[in-house]
Amino acid sequence: MHTDTERCVRAVQSKDARFDGWFFTAVLTTRIYCRPSCPAVPPKVENMTFLPSAAACQQAGFRACKRCRPDTSPGSPEWNARADAVARAVRLIQDGVVDREGVPGLATRLGYSTRQVERQLSAELGAGPLALARAQRAQTARLLIETSELPMADVAFAAGFSSIRTFNDTVREVFALSPSELRQRSGKADARLPRIPGTISLRLPFRAPLTPDNLFGHLAATAVPGVEEWRDGAYRRTLRLPYGTGVVALTPQPDHIGCRLALTDLRDLTIAISRCRWMLDLDADPEAVDEQLRSDPLLAPLVDKSPGRRVPRTVDAAEFAVRAVLGQQVSTAAARTHAARLVTAHGEPVEDPLGGLTHLFPSPQALAALDPESLAMPRTRRTTFTTLVAALADGSLPLGIDSDWEAARAQLSALPGFGPWTTEIIAMRALGDPDAFLPSDLGVRRAAQGLGLPSTPSALTARAAAWRPWRAYAVQYLWATDDHAINHLPA
Repeated sequence: MHTDTERCVRAVQSKDARFDGWFFTAVLTTRIYCRPSCPAVPPKVENMTFLPSAAACQQAGFRACKRCRPDTSPGSPEWNARADAVARAVRLIQDGVVDREGVPGLATRLGYSTRQVERQLSAELGAGPLALARAQRAQTARLLIETSELPMADVAFAAGFSSIRTFNDTVREVFALSPSELRQRSGKADARLPRIPGTISLRLPFRAPLTPDNLFGHLAATAVPGVEEWRDGAYRRTLRLPYGTGVVALTPQPDHIGCRLALTDLRDLTIAISRCRWMLDLDADPEAVDEQLRSDPLLAPLVDKSPGRRVPRTVDAAEFAVRAVLGQQVSTAAARTHAARLVTAHGEPVEDPLGGLTHLFPSPQALAALDPESLAMPRTRRTTFTTLVAALADGSLPLGIDSDWEAARAQLSALPGFGPWTTEIIAMRALGDPDAFLPSDLGVRRAAQGLGLPSTPSALTARAAAWRPWRAYAVQYLWATDDHAINHLPA
């Protein structure tokens, strides 16, 4: 979008928050970059240039605006709506792959050379993978500086910097303030955040509107005891992270999602935030989604009633795939019971002094080692389960935010017991395909019949062609017509 100068100028002059994260405005005279909705007086048109990412702005020598804090804007929704190499690379960088494995590791995961990855990212985002990772480290550092009382040396380590000097230089360059000045400047805002020893509290921004009912209702209604819970108005769950474990509490608020993290290793902070944003679909563009779905006169009333529905995802694709198999042809309660038994028997214990969480969900390696005869399920589903966990454990079925959606579908469909419903629910909630569709789902068919839409899978699929590429969001609106617990925030 940043190449459409006229459209960008209109967005900046109208201070349109819908475009925050889509592009950034760099002011040539002040050498400052802003989000489109910056409250400051817009600069003259001839002094504006537009760049696709904060990393591109920083690489070009611009520093972040102190008023609109462009580094805290929601991410571009474009990278979650695509499955090409660039989008997959962006999602992997957000998940900390460059910090852990370097650019060669990123390239290996994508199946390209490092030169190809750098060229493609520079062409679309104006910055290579190292610059994008550096911008993310700077944002994480700012979060820790402003929302914690950690010593600066610990902040630098947790944000992923290799040295205190690099940390100081980067913060000064990006924010035009030293780390200590940033902390002093944010003192009043920082006092508003609840302080609990051993936790980090922050706010996760999103593009309005957001209807939290089905998002948090779904996560709470399907919560696996010991791994997830709804407590004191927050969805809480355990996290398996690259350097350790964590517990997160996510609370829906009118203009943000409250996030409280307890981590065993602070180096996991960036990854934990990224995975929570992914799970709650916070980088979605609800205006674009709802506009497309409103074009169908039978869907329009549902969209108008509760605009901004999100797709509830997961923090661990392999975990969700296992749970999808456990939920085949059984009720939500039965699926939770099956999963809870696995957690108790094979999950890794964690400490949660603030709640009732007890375990991480078992890893594929742990589940691959269990005795199949101990599984209380029909033999055919037992075969489906054991085949899936074996493929996940040995790496022959790689599922994650970097998956090629169609390739993953083909691999899943080749497994015994994997029909269209199981494959598509994994594509929707584990892989993040915004166009995943469940025409054979009982709830979808019942909602379609009630609205006057075709209720047979083939006819409904034909009608849903007009909803593309947002059919996964259409499913959320269709599910919401039922009075199931997944559609309501718990009391």
